[in-house]
Amino acid sequence: MLHLALLARAGTLLMGAQIKRGIWKDGRGLSTWLPSLSSSPAYSALSHRANFNITDARNSSSTPTAANQNPQSYSYVIVGAGSAGCVLANRLSEDAHESVLLLEAGPKDMLLGSVRLSWKIHMPAALTYNLCDDKYNWYYHTLPQPHMDERVMYWPRGRVWGGSSSLNAMVYIRGHAEDYNRWQREGAQGWDYQHCLPYFRKAQCHELGGDRYRGGSGPLHVSRGKTNHPLHQAFIEAGQQAGYPFTQDMNGLQQEGLGWMDMTIYKGKRWSTASAYLRPALSRPNLKAEVRCLTTRVLFEGNRAVGVEYTQNGQKKKVFADKEVILSGGAINSPQLLMLSGVGNADDLKPLGIPVVQHLPGASVNLQDHLELYVQQQCSQPITLYKAQKPHHMIKIGLEWLSMFTGYGATAHLESGGFIRGRPGVTHPDIQFHFLPSQVIDHGRVVSKMEAYQVHVGPMRSTSVGWMKLKSANPLDHPIIQPNYLSTEVDVWEFRQCVKLSREIFAQRAFQPYRGPEVQPGPGVQSDAEIDAFVRRKADSAYHPSCTCKMGAPSDPAAVVDPGARVLGLEGIRVIDASIMPSVVSGNLNAPTIMMAEKAADMIRGRPALVDPGVPVYQPATLETQR
Repeated sequence: MLHLALLARAGTLLMGAQIKRGIWKDGRGLSTWLPSLSSSPAYSALSHRANFNITDARNSSSTPTAANQNPQSYSYVIVGAGSAGCVLANRLSEDAHESVLLLEAGPKDMLLGSVRLSWKIHMPAALTYNLCDDKYNWYYHTLPQPHMDERVMYWPRGRVWGGSSSLNAMVYIRGHAEDYNRWQREGAQGWDYQHCLPYFRKAQCHELGGDRYRGGSGPLHVSRGKTNHPLHQAFIEAGQQAGYPFTQDMNGLQQEGLGWMDMTIYKGKRWSTASAYLRPALSRPNLKAEVRCLTTRVLFEGNRAVGVEYTQNGQKKKVFADKEVILSGGAINSPQLLMLSGVGNADDLKPLGIPVVQHLPGASVNLQDHLELYVQQQCSQPITLYKAQKPHHMIKIGLEWLSMFTGYGATAHLESGGFIRGRPGVTHPDIQFHFLPSQVIDHGRVVSKMEAYQVHVGPMRSTSVGWMKLKSANPLDHPIIQPNYLSTEVDVWEFRQCVKLSREIFAQRAFQPYRGPEVQPGPGVQSDAEIDAFVRRKADSAYHPSCTCKMGAPSDPAAVVDPGARVLGLEGIRVIDASIMPSVVSGNLNAPTIMMAEKAADMIRGRPALVDPGVPVYQPATLETQR
């Protein structure tokens, strides 16, 4: 990361004689933005039509026009080709007698079918480019946060084949077994750990091979870091010196401890769900994947979803689903589309002129996210990634990745990390670390200024809960997002602990050969009040929005979907993505979202649920101490 994408561009330009003129016209710096989708004239005529007569459209024998072609019909229409949608498109189209249409608002993840020409997505070190650009990114922002100095928080979300798995840091973390047991207690019957673990295995192909916890033959390739950087080794050793265990596999028996992290990187390239699931299935005649389709509304006959309305190339289109409409747009887009379609809190929809199809007050009110901050230390030796940003290093590293997919361009560099318990009495880890042998400033939008290393740290199960609402009935308007960060005293205290425990690890003797002055919070931040002020000023989203279409029992007034992911009170429609998590898991969200789609695909196909009863899970020797 950290602008290593520039080195790929520099190297590729040396190959310009072999590439057609114009290929690199999108190779811009991070401060240059594409026009927003809402300014596109192709979409400017879009209007909300809530009273379209479905039966008339299906029976219409009128001549098709460019503006309103006769609608087509598929067994399943999936909205969103992201981490869940690509999985579902693959698994549902395995049944040759079913037809599947996948609609994606963004473009494909490859230019002219080339990984090299699409290096901003497929080069692991280039991740900051698309995180900080709106070409493949919805580029959301929150309301000003009252408990964070009124800061407006930036929320990147994928708008491309692969969704956020084409933008993220490629960290593969499943969460803790107790997260899924908690889901079951919260009403998601059948989603406990013994029913989820088999689907993690089914999805995964770990380079270390399969075992009771790892999958060895699934489509999602998972690997460990290859750099063997001394600062990663120092971080893991320092954790043990501070009293935390080493874990061989934080996705296996023992999450607790520090160790080497798994990544969705395969042969030096990002391995998104588009790579793992979608492209291998595109040759099937029963699967069609469309791009640049902004889905504007789900179409209903009574309480049954029968299709969707969308715009593509300036034309309004409709398509029908004989069996189900499946929303996989993510924690923001899926509840937004439900509300635009009349499914949500009637008190919010009526003032916008949206006819209510189903009153579901829980839609979009259970918003949860992980907040994190960076504790940074100056490095006394020139071994960080700082020098990789120098032009001659960038060219060399870029050429190596372009020619062999190896070297510093072939990793996101977040190769070590871990989980600890922040206080006595906590049953399983509630603080996560990602270690990076470099410095990140403002989501990577500002170039690193020095030789430094940092740890990303944040609590896993914050008690602050937010909400989102429609700004208007116009699908082009981003919704209003209010995460309510740091709105409870518990969350403020936990972040205080995150800073103190991170400093303690950096103070261990393993970092002695490398330790320079602390960059942030800085030596002037010592008291609880000073730490709290630093957190309000510097904490940021870890990009894990979730839980806005909560899965639960039909009797739960906050639930939006049942344990089968079916929207409550309606037929023929499911939501399958991170929005249906009952509560956020203790870790990154990409792996759990893929697991959920694998499991839901079996439900849709009527297959027996996989289960692995009695799976052992690590328990700390005592809860009386914090470590």
